[in-house]
Amino acid sequence: MIVRRFLHTNPIGISYLLGCAGQATGAVIDPADDVTTYLNAASAAAVKIDYVIDTHIHADHISTGRALAKAADADYVLSVDADVGIRFKAVRDEDELALGNVLIKVLATPGHTPEHICLLVTDRSRAQEPWFVVTGHTLMVGDLGRTELAVSAEQGAKDLFASLRKLKALPDYLEVFPGAYSGSVCGRRLSGNPSSTIGFERRHNKAFGIEAEADFISYMLQDIPSPPQDAAKIRATNSGRAAVPMR
Repeated sequence: MIVRRFLHTNPIGISYLLGCAGQATGAVIDPADDVTTYLNAASAAAVKIDYVIDTHIHADHISTGRALAKAADADYVLSVDADVGIRFKAVRDEDELALGNVLIKVLATPGHTPEHICLLVTDRSRAQEPWFVVTGHTLMVGDLGRTELAVSAEQGAKDLFASLRKLKALPDYLEVFPGAYSGSVCGRRLSGNPSSTIGFERRHNKAFGIEAEADFISYMLQDIPSPPQDAAKIRATNSGRAAVPMR
């Protein structure tokens, strides 16, 4: 299995290239850099990009997902719940995308945004059990994603609380590959470490450890940082909708 991680600093975020060299197939998740970054990495790894996946409609940066999918002649993948004005390959909860020996299972995890998905990844050449989960802005190292960028903060928190049951059911050993790290405007107490495990976050991520819904919602409504600059305009651009006027 091929795993390549791209740490971006402007804006702060993380993209991934996953693939199976034996069958020369791959996927890019949450691309934010110039498309040549991912095309060159895929070429160096001897895989073709067959899927480009955005875990959600981003509000902090312009996604290069559609441009990359076009350049690579790949499917552009979003949740079936994405409210967009563009063509895409729709996936829903428990759908699977196969990349040779690599299997990506979709987990619908609304909360940060209504269309958010996480991706449970298995390398079947090693085991039939999943190896890691790509969590986007749902579960990050040290915190969870903010919940008010697409709906009310309270509704987003309610949705996120329900979604976290899926992640909490995962085994402690499973690695967590998030979509951002410290400095991102999409979280509050993010670590500079770009990866973790379910078990470590279960023990040391305060928000992830809250078990009562009312307590969770109260916690998520505290200390909400200022929204990303032009957040609504960025989401509109990423969704293919007409850009909204800036305030």
